[in-house]
Amino acid sequence: MSTTTGTRALGSHRVLQRLLRHPTGCAGLVISALFVLIALTAPVLAPGDPAAVDFANVLAQPGPDAPLGTDELGRDQLTRTLHGIRSSMLVGVLSVVLALVAATPLGLIAGYYRGITDTVVSRITDTLLAFPFLVLAVGLAAVLGASLTNAAIAIGLAQLPNFIRVVRGETLRSVEQDYVSAAIAAGARDTTVMFRHVLPNSWNALLVQITVAIPQAIISESLLSFLGLGVQPPTPSLGLMLSAAQTYFAQAPWLVVFPGAAIVLVTLGFNLFGDGLRDALDLKGVR
Repeated sequence: MSTTTGTRALGSHRVLQRLLRHPTGCAGLVISALFVLIALTAPVLAPGDPAAVDFANVLAQPGPDAPLGTDELGRDQLTRTLHGIRSSMLVGVLSVVLALVAATPLGLIAGYYRGITDTVVSRITDTLLAFPFLVLAVGLAAVLGASLTNAAIAIGLAQLPNFIRVVRGETLRSVEQDYVSAAIAAGARDTTVMFRHVLPNSWNALLVQITVAIPQAIISESLLSFLGLGVQPPTPSLGLMLSAAQTYFAQAPWLVVFPGAAIVLVTLGFNLFGDGLRDALDLKGVR
């Protein structure tokens, strides 16, 4: 094992120890892992087809045959909630991956070269940040059209400026370090310096930003689907389920309670995990 590998392994071990000593961080990790597992295994866990209707069992209360009740078309709410979690998690992860892939080179270039490049990237970022996140996501989704893929793209583009700022800030900090100066003095190419020396030292801050971005993306997907701009029926989505349940809230409150509780728990889990991870990495100012 090389010295660098050993140092990284030791550092990861220390971070894990700190995280395990963080009660709320551990709770968030467990909740987040549970929802990730549900998203991955929803087709196995779900008792049936989420689109299957049963007009003889409309708005049935929670019971042995339907643990979470049924909706206005007799569809099993447990099945639809599990698949809705899957859809929301899928959009959340896809949007964050899109934002991360697009923002990383922009932030690296802006922070490394500075000058006019940094000015242009910073002004674009400031322009996007001038719009409230949800307003920007809704506007982009309306332009792109209603679908799961377009919802992920819209949310990813709306999250782009936050990731650019994190990468740029970490790059500005890293280029002042001796190891970067040594790499440049040794004749390393700019791309080598950025991706081999600067980027690896930005991952701690990026990991924390990811834990913040995923719940934000899940809430945004729920809003877009609620407004009819996200996942389209008959594909289940937590936001779409809440939208359909409005009319039947008085007579079937379980249609709102269970998908709403899922949204609250998954966002709470990732936020608690993010707080614990930030403390474990000693990134007090990152959010």
